[in-house]
Amino acid sequence: MKFRKRPIVIEAVQLISSTWSEMCEHAGVGKLSDGKPEGCYVKKDGTLNDGSESNTRMGLQIPTLEGLMLAVEGDWIIRGVAGELYPCKPDIFEKTYEVVV
Repeated sequence: MKFRKRPIVIEAVQLISSTWSEMCEHAGVGKLSDGKPEGCYVKKDGTLNDGSESNTRMGLQIPTLEGLMLAVEGDWIIRGVAGELYPCKPDIFEKTYEVVV
C-alpha cells in the first residue's frame, strides 16, 4: 500500500541566532526539569557541550513522546497538529513544506 501525507498547515521557526526570541516564544523554552524545551550548546560531533569545547553551535533539547530530541543551529522547530514540538533538518524541511500565503 502507498500513502500520501495529508495537506496540513504547521507552524515552524528556524533555530538561528536572529530568530532566538521568536523561537523561544514558539517553543515555550524553559527548563527540561519542567518538561519544556531548553537551550544548549552542541559540539561539532553533535553531542551536548559539557564545557570542554569553545567552538560550539546553538542547540535546543526538546522533550517529545519519543524521548529527548536535540535540534542544532539551522534546524527547524515544528509545532505539529497536536501541539507537539519536534526538530526537522533544513533539507527535509525544504522538500516537505512550502510557505502558506
